[in-house]
Amino acid sequence: MNNSDEQQALEKKALRKALLEQRLNLPDRLQRADLLQRVMRIWLVGRPDIVIGAYWPIKGEFDPLPALHRWKEDGELLDQPQRRRIGLPVVDKVNKTMTFHAWYPGCPMEEDAYGIPKPKDTEVIVPTLLFAPCVGYGPGGFRLGYGGGFYDRMLSTLQPKPVTVGLGFGVGFVPDFEPEAHDMPLDAILNDYGVVWPV
Repeated sequence: MNNSDEQQALEKKALRKALLEQRLNLPDRLQRADLLQRVMRIWLVGRPDIVIGAYWPIKGEFDPLPALHRWKEDGELLDQPQRRRIGLPVVDKVNKTMTFHAWYPGCPMEEDAYGIPKPKDTEVIVPTLLFAPCVGYGPGGFRLGYGGGFYDRMLSTLQPKPVTVGLGFGVGFVPDFEPEAHDMPLDAILNDYGVVWPV
């Protein structure tokens, strides 16, 4: 790592810390979450996907699961031939890989290697659409995550590659965010104001 790479890594770490603190201390988080639930539900109308991957919210993240459960129930009302499914990530810390296991409200859960709840003994499913949490995000659909690189690594291996959608609050937008060479842009980003990418 040369000096400019090191400097960029330190700046990214400081930005991540500041954004996390800001998110955890949002005074109107419940209202913002309610707005983002609505944006997400409207965005999903008419999508052809049957299997959607999401995440278990941590550190003040937006919770996508109520909107997805509603989407799943709507599919049952539409009497679709295929049942809609929701998957949550299961991370293999040793091999640094991520797979998605079926989730439904009330399904047995256990903690993964990072202390995040994951479905216990449910089947592996392959999402065609993937919602990813954003610590921050910038122009061009680039996401700032926690720095582990799991999403980028996993996305580079998934075939076919799912449509990727970032979820975050409006305060997470970083106008001068500079992606690194390995960062992969998301296909869309939704926040509590609506669709922010593509513009």
